[in-house]
Amino acid sequence: MLIANPRAVRDTYPDTLRAILDVESAEQSRAWLSGWNLISREATPLWTLPDTAAQLGIAQLCVKDESFRSPLGSFKALGAPVALMRLVMRLWHAHDIDPHALINGRYADMLTNLTVISATDGNHGKALAAAAQSIGCHCVIVLHANVSTEREQAIAAYGAHIVRIAGNYDESVEHAAQLAKTNGWHVVSDTSYDGYEAIPRDVMQGYGAIAAEIIEQSASSMNAQPGFTHVFLQGGVGGLAAGIASYLWERAGAQRPRFIVVEPRQADCLYQSAMAGRATHATGSVDSVMAGLACGEASPLAWKILEQCVDDFMLIDDADAVDATRRLASPSGGDVPLVAGESGAAGFAGLCTLMRDSELARAVGLDEHARVLVINTEGATAPAAYAQVVGESAQEVAARQQAWLQSCVR
Repeated sequence: MLIANPRAVRDTYPDTLRAILDVESAEQSRAWLSGWNLISREATPLWTLPDTAAQLGIAQLCVKDESFRSPLGSFKALGAPVALMRLVMRLWHAHDIDPHALINGRYADMLTNLTVISATDGNHGKALAAAAQSIGCHCVIVLHANVSTEREQAIAAYGAHIVRIAGNYDESVEHAAQLAKTNGWHVVSDTSYDGYEAIPRDVMQGYGAIAAEIIEQSASSMNAQPGFTHVFLQGGVGGLAAGIASYLWERAGAQRPRFIVVEPRQADCLYQSAMAGRATHATGSVDSVMAGLACGEASPLAWKILEQCVDDFMLIDDADAVDATRRLASPSGGDVPLVAGESGAAGFAGLCTLMRDSELARAVGLDEHARVLVINTEGATAPAAYAQVVGESAQEVAARQQAWLQSCVR
């Protein structure tokens, strides 16, 4: 299913949106995280997949691979830590806090009574737990019924206290808010709601680092703009899409790429928001193999960005994500094998789905001249689940990737 967004505009980046997300703040967030030992010192790879592009019938396909961002395994390592740092700096505004010292634990004695809490499907909670451990404060993570034990253990490994509920993701968000209110804790969430926007804004701002690297890795020296006609972005509550699209839009202006947001069919909150003209709820069961995208309600703050720059919203089935995960792990031709979890492969799955339908492909301008970017947002963050989907372990796929790299050197 695909819907064109009638509210999308092609103009310079509006000042009203710059007040929410802007390049300058994104660059500041990027600099703050540069000294954290859980963030790669180098840009994550921007792979080119020429054989896959030829098979799909497009001119170019590039994959920005966030599985290399951090030992945490996903792009979320850029969001929660920055939001936590900014929260601490607001709470202790009278102190001249050095952000690099903060993320490396040098203010731990001052923060012993600080507790942060969040609901999660996995990756955001793991990133927040790791950041809290590094900074020196306490962390509580609320998990809903569909979060696997494997993901729970990965979060707990970073020192978080786990709270389990029987409901879904949206109910876990509500439970986290209630616990915070009762105990005087601070919610560090990647989704906004009435009266709660500062921290989700900070989370989204952190994701601008991905877009900054994309421009540095792909732009020509003449115009400093990314050379892509189409960018596929995962949905969820909308934070990743808003963080990347806003940055690329501000830099490219009216010449921005066409943005297409991809969601699971049963977690269609952004698709429904596009139909309703406002941030709203999903209509399905929400549970999806794409665990990171199994969100039932759009973030109103992210929607302010997305409703003006996303050109198309589309839905995919779980089977599409599974096929995309396998295809990236074992590409035909000479392309590099990639470790991408089901959520990580969703953007690529959206591209493949559209290219199977010539009418839909034409509707979004995907043809032999299209230069497409997709984001691999996560590696095998649930290794056992990944192995079950792909039929081999992430280590085996990574070994083939290393062999591919060595063959290129020779």
